[in-house]
Amino acid sequence: MAIRNITIRGNEVLAKKCKPVKEITPRVRELCLDMIDTMNEADGVGLAAPQVGILKRIFVAMPFPDESDEVYVMINPEITYTEGTQESNEGCLSIPGYMGLVDRPQTVRVKYTDLEGEEHEDEFTDFAATVISHENDHLDGILYSDKARDFMTSEEYYEKLQKVINEHEHMAHR
Repeated sequence: MAIRNITIRGNEVLAKKCKPVKEITPRVRELCLDMIDTMNEADGVGLAAPQVGILKRIFVAMPFPDESDEVYVMINPEITYTEGTQESNEGCLSIPGYMGLVDRPQTVRVKYTDLEGEEHEDEFTDFAATVISHENDHLDGILYSDKARDFMTSEEYYEKLQKVINEHEHMAHR
């Protein structure tokens, strides 16, 4: 397949609502496989169609990167249930070099169609719920930076994190 260019913040396509996929055609299959390759090449855990310039309700996600390399292809996803709240430190392939703190659901249930045309409804928690919520937001033209607190460069984020770690270690040695 092919690696596609990732659309960067400031491009108007990222702020638009995506259209549903009416039929899983060979072009849709090719797009999904290209998106998986693009996500993997960029070391991401998710990628939505508008991030490669396509206004279709599709995203790919690897919500369990530490446990499995399984990639979910979600066509016309719909979050049908959420529960709880968690703080999530997020970045985005379309906003390189930045991080932000976002409130996300602790649990999400999402109904979607896969590449084979099969309907699913799966539940995700913790980090996986964040990945699904983040990618689903892209389909409605919402970037994590629109919701984030403490939006900062990755460098500032890691400096702040190191300061917290150092303070914690200092307190532990008292």
